[in-house]
Amino acid sequence: MSVNNFETIYYGLFKQHYSALLFYATRLVGEDDAEDIVQDVFVELWNNKSKIDFDDHIKSFLYKSVYTRSINFLKHKSVVDSYTSEEKEFFAQKIAYYNYENSEVMARLENMELKKEILSAINDLPDQSRKVFKMSYLYEMKNKEIADILGISLRTVEAHMYKALKILRVKLSHLLLLLICFFRCV
Repeated sequence: MSVNNFETIYYGLFKQHYSALLFYATRLVGEDDAEDIVQDVFVELWNNKSKIDFDDHIKSFLYKSVYTRSINFLKHKSVVDSYTSEEKEFFAQKIAYYNYENSEVMARLENMELKKEILSAINDLPDQSRKVFKMSYLYEMKNKEIADILGISLRTVEAHMYKALKILRVKLSHLLLLLICFFRCV
């Protein structure tokens, strides 16, 4: 069967049977779910066009499909409705907890990778710049304290900080915003 021929037959079947199938499904499952069921039947018809013989009993096929889908829907609904509100709440909490735990695990992994990358870049700094940088940002020491401990001038501490930040900006430019947050939160 050609594509144009099938589309013509399909459109004709839809026009001819949709309203009656919708009425039938409404009697079986109610108005809210009937349209979904009928649409699913027509989607099934479209997806299985090569397997269906449109000459023989297509009307019976459509009604049987609506009936079967409606019964399956009602069975599923009765199972869902049979859960008590406490059981529904329990399952909802489990799902919410699982989603939360999953996002927490991913956040921790991403955070670990970020820390590794930052610490690796810091460790690659020249020795004196690395010392000054760590003392300032990781140990939260003031420039004057760093100068006194290392026995260097305050201007030398500032120069090493400038050099370290310049190198890190280049190495971690793709993480610049995250880097700022990291050193504010650490």
